Formats: sequence, C-alpha cells, structure tokens
Amino acid sequence: MRIDSIPQTRNLSNLIDAISGPFRRDKQDMQKLGQHFLKNKAALRLIIEALDLKPQEIVIEIGPGHGELTEEGERKMENGEWIAIEKDHALAEALKKQSKTNGCVKIIESDALKFLKDGPSSILRTPYSFKLAGNIPYYITGHLLRILSELEHKPELCVFTIQKEVAERIIAKPPHMNRLAASVQFWAEPKILKILPAEDFSPPPKVESAIIKLANGGRRAEGGEKYYATVRTLFAQPRKTILNNLTSAKKESGPQLKSRDYITKFLEALKIDPSARPQDLQIADIVSISEALSL
Repeated sequence: MRIDSIPQTRNLSNLIDAISGPFRRDKQDMQKLGQHFLKNKAALRLIIEALDLKPQEIVIEIGPGHGELTEEGERKMENGEWIAIEKDHALAEALKKQSKTNGCVKIIESDALKFLKDGPSSILRTPYSFKLAGNIPYYITGHLLRILSELEHKPELCVFTIQKEVAERIIAKPPHMNRLAASVQFWAEPKILKILPAEDFSPPPKVESAIIKLANGGRRAEGGEKYYATVRTLFAQPRKTILNNLTSAKKESGPQLKSRDYITKFLEALKIDPSARPQDLQIADIVSISEALSL
C-alpha cells in the first residue's frame, strides 16, 4: 500500500486501522474459509516425497494458497505438469504472476470441487492418470472425499493435509470401522504419514492435522454404486446390529430382503455374525453383502 493512498485520519489508532485493515480482513476471510496455510518446510517436503513423482506425471493441487506446496512440487517435476486449482481470485492472480517463468506450473482459478466433479480430463494430456495433493480446508474434506469416491476415473494417488480426527476415522479398522472409513477404503489404501501441530500452520487452527496418503487400490468402478448403497444402509444406525440395519432397509429393497430369518441365514452363509455391529465388518464383508443384495 502506498503512503499517499492512506486516507486522512484523526488519530494514531485510525491510522493503524487504515494500514493494517486490508491485511487483517484477508486473514479473517481465510479463517472463515477454513484456510490454514502449511508453513512447515519439512512437512511440505514430506508431501512431495510421498507423491513419488515420476517423469511426465501430472499433479493436481487443491487450494495452493500462497504456493508453499506448489513451489516444492515445482522443484521436483521432470517434464510433468503441476496444475494448481485456486478458488480465491487474489491468491490465484498472485500465483499466476509467481509462476510465469516456469512452464510446468499451471494456475487455474476455479472451485476445485466443481473442477473434479465435472471431470479433469478436459485439461489433462493423459486423461485418466493423475495424482492429487493439497492442504485441504477442513470444511470441504467430507465433500471432497465423497466426490473422489464417485469419480469414474480416480487419481492414482492422493496426499492431503486434513484434520487429524478425520484422518484417524479414515484409517479405522474393525472393531472401529465407520461409514467414512468404509467409503474411502473401498477404493484406496489410507495411511497417516505424520501428525502436524497447530503451529505448523498460519494462522494456527484449533486442532491438530495429519498428512494422509490414499493409494488407489485399483478396485473396479462398476460395483461402486451398490457398495455405497450398502454402506449407507449398514451404517444408518451404527449402534444397531447388522441384522437390524438390513431389516430396517427391507421395505425399500423389494422382495430381495424377505424377513429377519432370511437375512440371518444369508449373513450366516457369508460367515458374518448377524448380531455383530457395522463397526466389526471388514471391507470384504461389505463387498460380499453388496454383491449379493440389492439395497
């Protein structure tokens, strides 16, 4: 800000507000959007290392912010392309100026969720081979994971920074299986790489974060719709037994689910305890149920 652009003020307090106001508002706006920029260089390098970049690969970064991760990725790209999707106009413009000298970085001003939902193939050289990275705003994490689960052609690998509690739910195994874990683990093998304290971010969030890696397991896409319908049914009321949740769904499922006795025998044939709870199920168990029932 130029000095001659500062409005006339009557006291020192107003002068300070005039100078710092735009920057303070920017910080407040970022917090409202759930944006906490990762500043720990070691953590940024770990994300790049986990992406396991190969020559000519394509990486899509969600919400690059000030370009901290973009800069680290740019150094490691070999004849590849780093596509950063930034929703905020001011940040996107700053990143475009910053990356003008390097051909491997492409900045797109857009909503990353809409971009992924519409399908990224329109700008990719190899439509169905890409990796995904980003320091994900907490408020869009669930929506992002849902979109990824619905993509016909999923990323080969994802490395995200997300809320620690959400990361722990994603990697859960029986007897702590949950709807989120069951949804993500159908297509990906999740692993927490590092827990990050609040001071690694600016501004610092009120909770800890985690770097999580989602490696595409290569599961067939055609069974996805039935599988996710089964997950919704089984975890509709997690405290209920598997039998009770399936029985509750039978009215909407037609003659396939005829009675509690039918469902009991069906589950026993799959070597699944009808009195167990959804949290006790393996992914393979849910797949077996989804392949045999129309929910």
